[in-house]
Amino acid sequence: MGKQSKYVSKQPDADGIIHWSDEENQVWHDLVERQLACIPGKACDEYMKGLELLDLPRDRIPQLHELNEVLERETGWQVAAVPALIPFDEFFRLLANKQFPVATFIRTREEFDYLQEPDIFHEIFGHCPLLTNPAFAHFTHQYGKLGYAASPKERVYLARLYWFTVEFGLLQTEQGTRIYGGGILSSPAETEYAVNSDKPERHPLKALDALRTPYRIDIIQPVYYTIHSVDELFEIADMDIMALVREAMELGLFEPKFPPKDAA
Repeated sequence: MGKQSKYVSKQPDADGIIHWSDEENQVWHDLVERQLACIPGKACDEYMKGLELLDLPRDRIPQLHELNEVLERETGWQVAAVPALIPFDEFFRLLANKQFPVATFIRTREEFDYLQEPDIFHEIFGHCPLLTNPAFAHFTHQYGKLGYAASPKERVYLARLYWFTVEFGLLQTEQGTRIYGGGILSSPAETEYAVNSDKPERHPLKALDALRTPYRIDIIQPVYYTIHSVDELFEIADMDIMALVREAMELGLFEPKFPPKDAA
């Protein structure tokens, strides 16, 4: 957000339909098939239930109205078409209005394995299934309302909480480690790594700790935060998060678990 994108989002026509090329639909198919082979036994039950509810097509990119019918029915949410990158103000405004921003472009074959920008595959496959879950939907709504009212500096701290929950959150369940973060669930490499690797640190989530933990978007994560149930997001959403943000700002950040970008 705030940077220039080389991708250009597609605009819906007068009927709200986005016209995708055969190649774009094929990229979607290949991404979905690859990830569906990765997530069994790793994605959390709530995500798998949401995936079933959405019933995403495999042979083509879904139209946004198809998603909205399910999301509106389940949690009152919708998805909204946005340009490739949007300002923080618009991002938080949309979430505060129960609209999840979806950039209407899909990655090219050249960036099939990794894309720093969130494309329509990441947003729909990674995040939309859990937007059918009341706890996840409530947390995301509360987060949007807080972010929209926050100062630019407070938003930088808030972004870390979003990163370690909505994007890269894990569950510790009786069946073992499970994923609920969309940044993991849209990446085959990180799906395997987050659950099975002994390299990353996995800590029980304390909101204050997450707010103080640096991250980088362009590496496999060295640190994950875990909760026991997606329902815990109800409790986190109803905390005085802005008081924790102010405390985090006073305490400062933890030492990064990764090298600086130019030294990596």
